[in-house]
Amino acid sequence: MATEPGRGKPELNRGPERRKTRLHRGTVLRSERLTPHMIRVVLGGGGLANFSAGEFTDHYVKLQFPRPGVEYPEPFDMERIRAEMPREQWPVTRTYTVREWDAEAGELTIDFVYHGDQGVAGPWAVNAKPGDELAFLGPGGAYAPSADAGWHLLAGDESALPAIAASLERLPAGVPARVLVEVAGPEERQDLPGDVEVTWLYRGGRQVGDLLADAVQKIDWPDGEVHAFVHGEAGFVKTLRRYLRVDRQVPMERLSISGYWRLGRDEDGWQSSKREWNRRVEEEEARALA
Repeated sequence: MATEPGRGKPELNRGPERRKTRLHRGTVLRSERLTPHMIRVVLGGGGLANFSAGEFTDHYVKLQFPRPGVEYPEPFDMERIRAEMPREQWPVTRTYTVREWDAEAGELTIDFVYHGDQGVAGPWAVNAKPGDELAFLGPGGAYAPSADAGWHLLAGDESALPAIAASLERLPAGVPARVLVEVAGPEERQDLPGDVEVTWLYRGGRQVGDLLADAVQKIDWPDGEVHAFVHGEAGFVKTLRRYLRVDRQVPMERLSISGYWRLGRDEDGWQSSKREWNRRVEEEEARALA
């Protein structure tokens, strides 16, 4: 799922983001349709020999999709491409969460939201067949459920499902959790790991995130300090960030919260405007907290 995670401290996983720029090349081993709009692709092969992940549950990679008709150097070399080729010929970058990394098997699992022929990554995933190759950079990431939190909140739309699922596998035993996921309809529901009750919200024709933002603001608030993971479309993330920071007075070090994507923008458009968007959100928040 296209993602751009929040960042964290060693215990709370909210410290400086750790970036690895190493280029890897995965070979498609298999794929499956999890739901009508979610496709799982498993990569493997010798090109993953130096890949490592597992410290965080929101690990992500920067997939590099070649542009049609453009020939790239072999071996594939991003530094050389950026130095020698015009920008319009650079591969298309799309950010996706690592659903699972099996170091023993050398297998990397990535889940893709599929919106038909629209976009780049979804069409690639639906047509992926064993033997296909895909280069990527990473992983990045910074969040995992804190062992010292009084309770956990995990909320997101389809784009956050891989990170939420990975996080459910790491929730401390016996610690309360509120997990809310908004998807298009019941056909998009998945079996998720763990024994925590998940609240599924079906938006139907409503604006993405409206149901989720409303539901999060109505949950009971357990005792103890929360550690929250809230990701997905930027509009509802903004609403919930204000709620958590201003109304609930949750400190930033207890939050992993960011817009993975924004309605009406592809990843290139969203990433180019995200810094300014975040600046305005932070200024509004500071005024409300003053």
